[in-house]
Amino acid sequence: MMDSSGSEVQSHTPVHSAGFSGREIQRRHIVSGSRNCEAAVMEIGGRATVWPLGPQERQLQRQQPPQRQREQQAQKPFRNDSGFSQPGDEMQTFTNLFPALCEYDNLLLAFQKASKGKSKKAYVQRFQENLQDELFKLQWELLTGIYKSAPLSTFTVRDPKTRKISASHFRDRVVHHAICNIIEPIFEARFIHDTFANRKGKGTLATLKRFDAFQRKVSGRSGGGFALKADIRHYFENVDHAVLLEILGRRVKDRQLLGLISLILENHKTETPGKGMPLGNLTSQFFANVYLAELDAFVKHGLKARFYLRYVDDFVILSRSREELEGWKARVGEFLTGNLRLALHPEKTKVIPLAGGVPLVGFRVFRFHRLLKRSNRLRFFRRLERFKGSLQAGQVSPEHVRLSVAGWDGYARMGNTFELRQVVQENVRAMLNGGEPHTLQGP
Repeated sequence: MMDSSGSEVQSHTPVHSAGFSGREIQRRHIVSGSRNCEAAVMEIGGRATVWPLGPQERQLQRQQPPQRQREQQAQKPFRNDSGFSQPGDEMQTFTNLFPALCEYDNLLLAFQKASKGKSKKAYVQRFQENLQDELFKLQWELLTGIYKSAPLSTFTVRDPKTRKISASHFRDRVVHHAICNIIEPIFEARFIHDTFANRKGKGTLATLKRFDAFQRKVSGRSGGGFALKADIRHYFENVDHAVLLEILGRRVKDRQLLGLISLILENHKTETPGKGMPLGNLTSQFFANVYLAELDAFVKHGLKARFYLRYVDDFVILSRSREELEGWKARVGEFLTGNLRLALHPEKTKVIPLAGGVPLVGFRVFRFHRLLKRSNRLRFFRRLERFKGSLQAGQVSPEHVRLSVAGWDGYARMGNTFELRQVVQENVRAMLNGGEPHTLQGP
């Protein structure tokens, strides 16, 4: 068995961690130390005993890191000092990642990310009360292979279309972040510039700005040009686990890590075994980009399309030629079916003139302005109607309403929506002051 540094340690019979404190697990089994808890581990009679270091030993340890630490640093060629993947050729692969995933410091960082913005949640506070014990337990379960994901909590939202959202147990979310901490730099460096969902420095506004730049180049002074606006049919429900693992396995040559990812994928139960990822998981968002990076590469290098961008499973290709886009539409459909076992949505995939406006990330984008889609406007005014009833019943606070409206306002102001936002603010002021809103229909 390997410890968190990748060194060989004495094998132990796996014992479920339930009932043991984190410190007891650390005494029974060699796991890893943390920067906040330096300790010397001695094997006595088959048991691992932890002895706190004195001041002189701590000073010596700081001056000369132990051999295990030096070996651990040497076994991390996949990350440089800033945490990003090392430059290398296209066929570079990465091994021995699982020990790095299980390191206490990585799990601690994963906890911090998973709890960001949720520190007041009861389940986060319970986990944090015994944080070190919880992380040591999680670490031991991962190292011994007895970790299992808890069943997903599933609920349905209708806003506007029906979606099934699956939420993972908090400790499982910590594991998801721990995985992404390790493998995201490997794949992020290989994503094309023009994929905008779930990536740092990207997002909705960056998508709209990039589309505007493409549209200006394609339309020129004439204002012509066309767009292939495409959508993948039931994307998250149809992601094929075997294909995803094969894509990941080209770069990640670590069976333990791939086995853990497979375990997470299988935890999402669907009508078709071996397919689907749950909406709501961090890993699903990341794997969605990894999976469709294959499509990105095909469009950019196979079709040699210059003006292409993607946001999750919605993508757009621009060209001056309708015939060229119709041909690309057929080839993209063939690629998705043959290589990724996916299909284009027959009703949402079409070639349209740029002059008529292109639907993108909730807006209809024209050459010189953007309008919020009618369905988005109606959806928000329905939310205001619900807020009205909830305020009267005392189910939500005025602050909650203000925060929700502020979030929507930040999104809506990306378009030409001044009058619409004025109407919303008038409704909200009337609602919070105890009066009747002027209108809940919107312009």
